[in-house]
Amino acid sequence: MCDAGLRAVARSVPNSRWLTTMTDLTLSDSPVATIEAALAHHQADRLEEAETLYRRILDAEPRHADALHLLGLIGHQYGRYHEATELIMAAIEIKPDATYYYNLGNVMQANNRPAAAAECFRLAIELRPGYVDAYNNLGNAQRLAGHAREAVDAFCQAIALQPDHGQAYNNLGNALLDLNEIPAALEAYQHAVALRPELPEPRSNLLFAYHYSDAFDPHAYLDEAARFDALVTQRAQPYSTWQVDLGARIGRPLRVGIVSGDLKAHPVGYFIEGMLAHVKRERIELHAYPTREIEDDVTARIKPRFASWTCIAGLDDAAAAARIHDDGIDVLIDASGHTIHNRLPLFAWKPAPLQVSWPGYFASTGMRAIDYVLGDRHVMPADEAAHFVERAWHLPDSYLCFTPPAVELDGGPLPMLANGYPTFGYFGKLAKLTDHVIDVWSRVLRDVPNARLFVKAPHLDDPREQDALAARFAAHGIDAARLLFEGRSPRDEYLAAYRRVDLMLSPFPYPGGTTTAEALWMGVPVLGRRGARFLSHICESLLQAARLPEWIADDDDAYVAKAVAFARNPAELAVLRTTLRAQVLASPLCDAPRFARHFEEALHEMWVRRVDAAPGAAA
Repeated sequence: MCDAGLRAVARSVPNSRWLTTMTDLTLSDSPVATIEAALAHHQADRLEEAETLYRRILDAEPRHADALHLLGLIGHQYGRYHEATELIMAAIEIKPDATYYYNLGNVMQANNRPAAAAECFRLAIELRPGYVDAYNNLGNAQRLAGHAREAVDAFCQAIALQPDHGQAYNNLGNALLDLNEIPAALEAYQHAVALRPELPEPRSNLLFAYHYSDAFDPHAYLDEAARFDALVTQRAQPYSTWQVDLGARIGRPLRVGIVSGDLKAHPVGYFIEGMLAHVKRERIELHAYPTREIEDDVTARIKPRFASWTCIAGLDDAAAAARIHDDGIDVLIDASGHTIHNRLPLFAWKPAPLQVSWPGYFASTGMRAIDYVLGDRHVMPADEAAHFVERAWHLPDSYLCFTPPAVELDGGPLPMLANGYPTFGYFGKLAKLTDHVIDVWSRVLRDVPNARLFVKAPHLDDPREQDALAARFAAHGIDAARLLFEGRSPRDEYLAAYRRVDLMLSPFPYPGGTTTAEALWMGVPVLGRRGARFLSHICESLLQAARLPEWIADDDDAYVAKAVAFARNPAELAVLRTTLRAQVLASPLCDAPRFARHFEEALHEMWVRRVDAAPGAAA
């Protein structure tokens, strides 16, 4: 098992000064020097030596709270969460301490128990009211539990206590983005960058958040991406030689690595699962480098498709790059871009001779060390080449291949036939609902006076977020009675919710990706709007692949006109309800064998070009 979260845990290991505040360290046969020596080993990541000394102390004094707590941290670093929990709880029973509760919260957080983690952080704050890091981690736990508004309060409290807390500003930006407060989120990220200019994470988050803004400027985005690239490149020592002669791979299997934090139930997992099953091992040998060790049923299905599975969560960029380089990877794929859990900085080390971005991002990474973005002619038209520092590579169909859900669920009858009115739908993040989107959708609702709009988004579990969204529509004359809001639900219930929708409305400039494919599979057509950059073209790409070009509007007026016309044609919608799934399954959107062949061909052709461009290649 990899040491997931090792670096974060290491920051929780107390320093020797902390020992002077303890009251029970002096033992007749285990002096303070023993635990100081153990801490020195612990802080230097010599975990085995530290563990031996902590256990020696506990052999002499089984109720030594500090040793129990610190041994629990060792268990945390090794991923032994049950053991870590028991040890730290035993320490708390002996002596309730803010640091103990704080680290117990970190263990709960790492074990995907955000509600329990939040309670631990609250108890730490009760014992130490000015505990800045506890407020910061409380916010993280509340956000993961779906309580973004409470998370904002916690981050603001951390900042009030320590105004130069750059990480708290970064986390505040994350929560504000969840709540669709885009300008405030951007401002928070900018504060984080100013306070901690040496950290890549706030810069990545700032780049990601730019895409939600109606004022997005591709040139300003590239300027900021270049600053990210400069930061990570100046720290890297790029490889210039690799484990295999470049020409030796021509005509042989390419060793392809995928770096991602989303090899699970996530859009990346949904879009690669089907394709992976059809990649020919005599052409591509796949190697996974997950950036975190969280796994689920999707992980279990795709894991056997890889020749190796190496978690890099506990490795810094230099060590992760060295591991990938030593594995002899020919083509390294970044499947995250500037999304959460990315490890983009390691690509600056150039651990593989050919590096590609696909499929988890929708813009330039800004990194000169990445050679290509794998896209298609819809998301990367020739007249938008200036949006990228990487070269574009077009797949023949869509750059995405959807894996149908592994559930038995049909689309059901068209709801409007029983309801007597059409129901438009949107399932996705509130952050995608810009003021422009609300305005256009309100025009649609005004032109179809009896229609309803069903919005399903995780943060709509909170009545305050429902009220806020209703108020935005009310400002355009749309009564709350015409709006149906619903929060998160298990995946099978989520998919079943499509049966209550007649047609989906895709937002812009940030359209639905996974939700578009899911809706089409459920027999629900999706109305998209033509965009002007990779991200805003995604819905176009999916609709083109599904053979539904008539569902793409050229501008706002066309979008409204099409929505109204489709809603007034129940006969056509009823036919689509019964035929669309078969049409989609037979289309390139779900043709995994076809996509796998195109994927293999693309990587091999990129490789040939890389070989031809190598120094000393024949003219």
